[in-house]
Amino acid sequence: MTPDFDDAFDARDGIRDGENQLILDLEGYEGPIDVLLSLARDQKVDLTKISILELADQYLEFVARARQLSLELAADYLVMAAWLAYLKSRLLLPDMEGEDEPTGAQLAAALAFQLQRLEAMQKVGATLLSRARLGREVFSRGAPEGLKIVHRPVIRVSLYDVLKAYANLGGAGRAGMLRIPPADLYSMDDAIKRLTGLLRHQIDWGTLSGFLPPDAGIGLRRRSAVASMLAASLELVRAGRAEIRQDESFGPVYLRRSSGES
Repeated sequence: MTPDFDDAFDARDGIRDGENQLILDLEGYEGPIDVLLSLARDQKVDLTKISILELADQYLEFVARARQLSLELAADYLVMAAWLAYLKSRLLLPDMEGEDEPTGAQLAAALAFQLQRLEAMQKVGATLLSRARLGREVFSRGAPEGLKIVHRPVIRVSLYDVLKAYANLGGAGRAGMLRIPPADLYSMDDAIKRLTGLLRHQIDWGTLSGFLPPDAGIGLRRRSAVASMLAASLELVRAGRAEIRQDESFGPVYLRRSSGES
């Protein structure tokens, strides 16, 4: 869109009573560089070939006419106007050798580059805004509905397979016989026989552990042997065939033949 100064600034015919003014911003400029881009497009040439001098004159005229309408211009508009006046003077005057500042041609090239970059961003923005928008031109797919899955198993077997399965099912409910393997324990009868034979030759006191069978081993069989020998010794003491003593709690148990036994 190119600026039409006659239309843009004829808004002074609106309400201007005191501080109330009707100001129409038809171009929608977002800053001085945006105004420069619109003015550069008015030259109908490529941005790389625009006349910086003509562009500066157009912008200065734009600012001057705006000030005649008593519009409050932003500071960046006035700064751009001063910078363009400086650029115009650098382009009109010959370049001084040995200056540290960039030449007028370099400043003009930098300004042209800024205008090209702004135009590229505006084109990309317009392209994005012209695309179909979700929820307005295009709509997303609705939530999919769940599908009900029905499983229908098909079993293909022969009559023999059915009878075999039925026979296995009937035999599965029968109670089995519980068989407990015999434990390898040392019995009390064996302990009484062993103590009776050993006490015939035992006059002095001897520990109960000394009477254990050599094949007592370890683990459960040894514990059963100790328990059986202790019970057998108590049984012999009750029968008056042996004497037993223990000097302290949890101390060793001593055993010997009864003095009345021959």
